[in-house]
Amino acid sequence: MTSQNFFTRPTHTRRAALIAGAAGVVLAMSACAGSGTGASAGGDSIKKLSIIVPANPGGGWDQTGRAMQQDLQSNKLVSSAQVTNIGGGGGTNGLAKLATEKDVNTLMVMGYVMVGAVETNGAKTRLEDTTPIARLTEEPLVIVVPASSKYQSVADLVADIKANGKGVAITGGSAGGADHILAGQILKSQGVEADKLNYIGYSGGGESIAALLGNKVQAGISGVGEYAEQVKAGKVRALAVSGKVEAPALPGIKPLKDQGIDVVLTNWRGVVAPGSIDDAQRAKLTDVVTKLHASEAWKSTLTKNNWDDAFLAGDGFKTFLTEDIAKVKTTLTQIGLVK
Repeated sequence: MTSQNFFTRPTHTRRAALIAGAAGVVLAMSACAGSGTGASAGGDSIKKLSIIVPANPGGGWDQTGRAMQQDLQSNKLVSSAQVTNIGGGGGTNGLAKLATEKDVNTLMVMGYVMVGAVETNGAKTRLEDTTPIARLTEEPLVIVVPASSKYQSVADLVADIKANGKGVAITGGSAGGADHILAGQILKSQGVEADKLNYIGYSGGGESIAALLGNKVQAGISGVGEYAEQVKAGKVRALAVSGKVEAPALPGIKPLKDQGIDVVLTNWRGVVAPGSIDDAQRAKLTDVVTKLHASEAWKSTLTKNNWDDAFLAGDGFKTFLTEDIAKVKTTLTQIGLVK
């Protein structure tokens, strides 16, 4: 087993891994044709898969991990998939656990939130220490307020922050993640200094919803899929979404850019594996996730959760992740979240 992670392996080694992975897909498909199931397709397939969700139950990562668990098992791509929640630190606690994981058949849910949290928390274990497997989904964020709020627009919210600074609290996911970055970008675009932002982060979506419903905060930011049902039920009111266009799950809620705020941001999620695995093990995990992405069950999961398909595997995901780390670090510096 090599000590190099995938970010630092030589190009010819990575190419060999991708060739091996492609060959594995062909062999697995042939085996599936004969057996009828992915889990029983040959002795080299993954039987038991561990999925680390680096957050408390109730949030987007937890939804993703448990959707993967259900769809992998229902399609018999693995015999069993076990989800373990490790909350805290914007996912960096789970990332630290992954660094010491001995089970090679382990995936950890991660994404844009973790990229930022690594920087803001000064985490010792970084995403560069993992093996990238695939990007799965992306979704716009939504800015909401309690149903009884006086704010009728994002402009109203920004105006109150200008006047009262940290007397106005915004909740969302853990510090340094997509929700936090979006709040900072909105204020920056409107000429409000970053030190006026009072952001209260939670590692689970259930906690932020509780804070909103209890009127403990003035606004909240999260993925559309996480807050949509609360909006539809009238418990919170949506002011804007952060994508380029309206979100299908929240028709009539205009994007920020259509409200005079030139900010567009979407949150992506994916999976990585321990950095210590070898190229053959990486190819097996990539094969399983690729088959999951192609399944009808996963397509239904995307629709049900209002997630956009953003599948990208292999070297493409590795390149994307490297570039995103650099971009997020620059953004966090600009809005004053890291030095």
